[in-house]
Amino acid sequence: MALAQTGEGTASIVEQVLERFVGDLVAALPQLIAGVIFLLVALVGIKFVMLVVRWGLKRVFAREEPVYRQFLARIVAILLWFAVALAFLSVVGLGRIAAALGTASGFVALGVSYALSGMIEDAVAGIYLLRDPDFMPGDTVTSGDTTGEVKAIELRKTRLTVDGDTLVRANGEIESEWTKHESET
Repeated sequence: MALAQTGEGTASIVEQVLERFVGDLVAALPQLIAGVIFLLVALVGIKFVMLVVRWGLKRVFAREEPVYRQFLARIVAILLWFAVALAFLSVVGLGRIAAALGTASGFVALGVSYALSGMIEDAVAGIYLLRDPDFMPGDTVTSGDTTGEVKAIELRKTRLTVDGDTLVRANGEIESEWTKHESET
């Protein structure tokens, strides 16, 4: 008889758990539907924004390599999707989790940017050098105590030919102070 009561007690607990689960699911259904609708609208919105971003990057960086445009577009897309993910969590009722993730990602981004500050400095300087009409491959320049011919300008470094050898310097070092030597003809 004790086994029969235990079996009935277990069945009762399972029924209670199932009833509570179904009740909670029904209560959360409007938020889940709103979340799905939000994701669909966000998908269309991001597709449109990315079309505009790619068009703008193509116009602004027309002379640059496509890899730069793709890199910038990818960063914009990642930021947009992260914002959508945080907003989705808020829409479905998980606003505290969204706030915690947003805060944590801010600290991670701060740490990463600090760790990569030299690389970021070189990349920004590279963009300036790539856009500078006075600093082109074939020009003779002096940077620091080195004088050489600009062989190639890349995003993070510049290659100079000095006495027949190739010297690679970080763009941050070159961009801070350089002098162009005008050719004597």
